[in-house]
Formats: sequence, C-alpha cells, structure tokens
Amino acid sequence: MRAGFGLRGPRREQHVLTGDQLAAMALPVGDDGVVIGTDGQGASAVLGLFRPTAYDVVLVGGVWTAQLIALRAAATGARVAVETGRGQAWAPVAQAAGGGQPCMTVHPVGRIGPQGASVAAPVLVVRDCGARPTRSRLSAVPWQTTLTLLPFLGPGAERLLEAADLVGLQRVAPQEAEIAAELLELPAEQANALPHLGDGVTLWANRRARSFVQGGPTSAEAQVLGQARRVD
Repeated sequence: MRAGFGLRGPRREQHVLTGDQLAAMALPVGDDGVVIGTDGQGASAVLGLFRPTAYDVVLVGGVWTAQLIALRAAATGARVAVETGRGQAWAPVAQAAGGGQPCMTVHPVGRIGPQGASVAAPVLVVRDCGARPTRSRLSAVPWQTTLTLLPFLGPGAERLLEAADLVGLQRVAPQEAEIAAELLELPAEQANALPHLGDGVTLWANRRARSFVQGGPTSAEAQVLGQARRVD
C-alpha cells in the first residue's frame, strides 16, 4: 500500500492489445429503439420510435400488436399514454407494464392532456380510437411518438397513411391491400401477400424501406397478452 493512495491497481501493460488482438474484437451494436420481432433473416427488428422531432406511426392491424409495442416501449423507460374507447382491454396491460410503477396510463377518447415529453422522458401516445379516429388534441412535440391503431382501412384512412412517418400493415382484405399498395407504392409481391399474412406478421414501410416482421411474445408478455392474433 502507498500512504494515502490505497492499493495499487493493475499495471498498464496488462491492458494493452496488439494490432492483431484489436482487430479480433467485435461489439454487436445495432440500431437504437424498441425490438418488435424478427425480420426475414431472423435478425431482431427494431423501431426507432423516439426522436428529437415528433414522429407519427399508423398501424393497420390488431390491438395485440399495439399492446406489445406499448409494453416494450415502457420497458425501455418511456412513458406510454393510451387514448382509447375500450379501456377494459388496456387496463390489464397498463397494470402489468410498470411492475407497480405508473409508466402507462389509460385515457378516454378526447380526455388526454399534454404529456410533457422530453429527451429524458420520451412518450408514446397510442390512439386506439376506432377506424375513423378524430384529430388528436395533443400538439406534435419532440420526443413524442403517436401510434394510431386502425382495425381496417376505412374512410379517411388515406389521409392518415399519407401523413405518417411509418406505416405497419397486418392482414387486410384484398380491396384494402390495393389501397395501401397505391398509397405506399408497394411492389406487387408485397401487396399480394397482405391478405394472407399470419397472425403477428406486420409489413412495416416508410419512404425508404419495407420489411416483414414476425412479432411474438416472451413468456412474461404472453401471460398478459396471450399469443399473437390479428382479430381482436
């Protein structure tokens, strides 16, 4: 021991690598975001939901997938606010999300207030308001992402899809697939696949890329949500 300095630490030479040793090192660093399933190559599919600008996502599908995304967003430390007309379907999810911590709140349609999103406290707002949701009362603010759930492509859905930064499409009717393909400029192969997608499969598309993703619950998530399903 050296007086006043405690124990000697390891010698510097023990932490020096040769060039060959350094080249052999690798760190599996991927995109930052919420893991929502696996892609066609079996790799983790990640949605970068929280950004320094407002971000709008539209999911044409079932409530199961929206709830899975909400649970996993809460697991990353984000707060989740759900605006819905079926609070009974979301109450068990909100109770399970934070392990006793109020990280997910459920609000009646039209009764949700400002959430105070920030870089240290990003917010996911889930709007489960039916096939023809009213305009949101919330202003678009940085670090706040809005996920609008549509059970199917009804009247007015074109406006939502055109304005969205990201669109998720689950199994839809052939007529709906034609509408989505035109709006999102989908290749014929992807458009033809939409009416035949399995439960839990989602085609995620934006202006730059498209990817089919298979979502599935962990054992803990399955206790809350059950297995993947398209129809509520």
